[in-house]
Amino acid sequence: MADAKVIPFDDDRSRGSRGAGSRRRGSSAESAPVGDGPGGEVQPLPVRGAAAGDPAPGPDGPSGDPPAAESGGGEDGGLERRVAAGLSFLRRRLTGDYEVDDFGYDAELTDQVLMSLLRPVYEKYFRVEVKGVENIPARGGALIVANHSGTLPLDGLMMQVAVHDHHPADRHLRLLAADLVFVLPVVNELARKLGHTLACAEDAERLLAQGELVGVMPEGFKGIGKPFGERYKLQRFGRGGFVSTALRQGVPIVPCSIVGAEEIYPMIGNSKTLARLLGFPYFPLTPTFPWLGPLGAVPLPTKWTIQFGEPIPTDGYAPEAAEDPVLMFNLTDQVREQIQHTLYKLLVQRRSVFF
Repeated sequence: MADAKVIPFDDDRSRGSRGAGSRRRGSSAESAPVGDGPGGEVQPLPVRGAAAGDPAPGPDGPSGDPPAAESGGGEDGGLERRVAAGLSFLRRRLTGDYEVDDFGYDAELTDQVLMSLLRPVYEKYFRVEVKGVENIPARGGALIVANHSGTLPLDGLMMQVAVHDHHPADRHLRLLAADLVFVLPVVNELARKLGHTLACAEDAERLLAQGELVGVMPEGFKGIGKPFGERYKLQRFGRGGFVSTALRQGVPIVPCSIVGAEEIYPMIGNSKTLARLLGFPYFPLTPTFPWLGPLGAVPLPTKWTIQFGEPIPTDGYAPEAAEDPVLMFNLTDQVREQIQHTLYKLLVQRRSVFF
């Protein structure tokens, strides 16, 4: 793909023309007020409040400065800028004048559109409270490891919004997703645009080497599809591959605990027959789904808390440490225990599932 030039979203190329238009409007208004002078001559009316000998006001006011109403500082100017910015954005999307990286991440579309769509769900519906975001490094690669739950992977998206909106360095989280995400139509394209990539060591190491924040949920389908009776009980963290990846790149591991996602779809059953027919790892049965049809797919409006724990450094180990199974097991267990302990602490502090 040829390199494309990214034009800033707030680019307003109509400001110069607006200034010229203001001057034209000023000069025509200047000759409008007239009166009858001696001998029938038509004379300009005096300006109210002007002293004798003062220069007549020009199109831009007595001092030559443009009037505030015409300088774009009012509501009309702000609306014009937003409309111009929106049209500029639309033009770039239609002409292909924007950039994506090797993984398909579209930073402009994510910042201006996709995050704007997710933000109301984050702020108004789940009312997410974020803690410990300062534990995420301000620069350089880092691996954020979180628990996984909720039947549908909304927890990953909410974690992504939390980092995007609350981190003081305006960092963006790149999530590692399961193969299923990239075979579903529409979902595949949106995931790529948001910066998600396949959950494999090669992609994770490339992103970390580029100094990106990478998010992983090692429980996988075992965590997201567990029964409601096992909520907030962490499942097995795979084989510790995420620890090996962090060790190879020497990046810190940031544990993340998410409370609230377990109750959005209380999974009381699993239709394995339907799951096999549809090619899904599970087919959830909840108190509302599939009994209420599409209405049953609406998540419950639970109150969420996302807490980022203190980072666990990995840069002090030798390069061959990534191949040490004992070390990987110990670090994996340390991360898992820290997430589990924080989950229990947040559950004790929680007043209600919904408030």
